[in-house]
Amino acid sequence: MDNKVAPNGTASFRIGEKDIELPVLKGSIGPDVVDIRKLYGESGLFTFDPGFTSTASCESQITFIDGDKGILLYRGYPIDELAENATFLEVCHLLLNGELPTAAEYADFEHTITRHTLLHDQFNRFFQGFRRDAPPMAIMVAAVGALSAFYHDSTNIHDPQARMISTHRLIAKMPTIAAQAYKYSIGQPFVYPRNELGYAENFLHMCFSVPAEEYTPHPAVVKAMNRLLILQADHEQNASTSTVRLAGSSEANPFACIAAGIACLWGPLHGGANEEALNMLREIGTVDKIPDFVKGVKNRERKLMGFGHRVYKNYDPRAKVMQKTTHEVLDALDMRNDPLLKVALELERIALSDEYFISRKLYPNVDFYSGITMNALGFPPEMFTVLFAMSRTVGWIAQWAEMISDPSQKIGRPRQIYTGPTERHFTPLDKRG
Repeated sequence: MDNKVAPNGTASFRIGEKDIELPVLKGSIGPDVVDIRKLYGESGLFTFDPGFTSTASCESQITFIDGDKGILLYRGYPIDELAENATFLEVCHLLLNGELPTAAEYADFEHTITRHTLLHDQFNRFFQGFRRDAPPMAIMVAAVGALSAFYHDSTNIHDPQARMISTHRLIAKMPTIAAQAYKYSIGQPFVYPRNELGYAENFLHMCFSVPAEEYTPHPAVVKAMNRLLILQADHEQNASTSTVRLAGSSEANPFACIAAGIACLWGPLHGGANEEALNMLREIGTVDKIPDFVKGVKNRERKLMGFGHRVYKNYDPRAKVMQKTTHEVLDALDMRNDPLLKVALELERIALSDEYFISRKLYPNVDFYSGITMNALGFPPEMFTVLFAMSRTVGWIAQWAEMISDPSQKIGRPRQIYTGPTERHFTPLDKRG
């Protein structure tokens, strides 16, 4: 990684009787940052930033977010342009390599990924160690970590060739693992990948076909799956991406790092938001109960899931794409009369017209629409976060690879404010009152 951050003046601080000047760095877009790396050495002080919400933990050239303006860029490309026009593997190439592929590069990349989709045959027996009703995300965390045991030949992070092989393996095998986790949880036999199918269609085939009959997804379903993968491919330095980078800073192997990211994504405050949104719709139940629910939200008696976003203070740009996709799927599958989806559509209508929601910018976010879409595609709620992990894998790998090649990278070591007891001395057990 070639560091491209540029100095942009200094910031002056007076701490006690000492004046301290720290560099201000400027990226290509976004706010400037104060470089505090020498603050402790010059002042003896740390900064305090719980959740690191005001701290740039790294320099990155991959994803940019402007939450106030509702902007999300992958390597400079607006998310809506990519979701509308690109395949997921094109976006994978972009995130990994910095540029969209040429036709020849794409053919080579697609060929490589397609022929890495099979899992080692012994890996299939790994699933049998889980209870039959094990949550698919529990299987995902363990299975991805176990890849390092089956593909140990590509775990040398200092070997560029090994890094590339492990990257291809993770992108290729994640849909196979996700589909097998699903099949295992519902007691159906595993379905092997098919080389003639595209990435999104192959995943759907592995999830929904059975040996007794073939499964051919509707083109609108394949398109929706492709968009969903693109929209969730990366999202800057969120909790799971930061977890992957932190694990990677210790030089852990890439399979372990991605498993750590999946574990973080499992949390309901991160990857579980779309499942929570769908559970809310099920709790409402029917359209006639929506007015009481909305009243409860306004009185702070009910929790509204799938609306608003911690980062986007304007409309979530991914939600615009997913809204269109949701309606395309509902029309293609003739699901407008589904009771649950009627609740979702009416709640959407209210949120986009009611001044209470508009004034607070509580617009439906990507989790609201993706939950509806995945439900329409036939996935149960416990698979929603699994699909999220499958989508985000390429972003995690791109961020991990960028970190490995960054000459300024150090092992992560956050500081703290200690508020526990000061030094005290041991008292023998028989003398303690």
